[in-house]
Amino acid sequence: MIADNRPDLDSREHIEAFVDRFYARMLEDEQLAPIFLDVAAIDLAVHLPHIKDYWCKLLLGEQGYQRHTMNIHRQLHGKQPLRGADFQHWLALFNATLDAGFAGERTERARRVAASIAANMAASLPAPG
Repeated sequence: MIADNRPDLDSREHIEAFVDRFYARMLEDEQLAPIFLDVAAIDLAVHLPHIKDYWCKLLLGEQGYQRHTMNIHRQLHGKQPLRGADFQHWLALFNATLDAGFAGERTERARRVAASIAANMAASLPAPG
């Protein structure tokens, strides 16, 4: 068996590196970048620390994230309907970023959690009319 030298998402440092890489990919993506930059108009200096805290809470049990993600996405959905294809594309980029740089038990947990998040978001937001 070949040793896998990719780090696991088992520390804040690794989670922050993953989030930075993931957002770099998303913000260059033709389908997702406009949602984040034009519709949500995210300020990366504000947004990225929240996302890093969110994943540290999910993967490490840290308690820094206290926001309600569904409400945030409902507001965004009200500005521009988010489609199932958007969530599937988000998940594909998420998994590609994991594959490119991370491996291990927590990485696999992140993959499962992200799939659940994408499915829940798609199911919870009303279909575009």
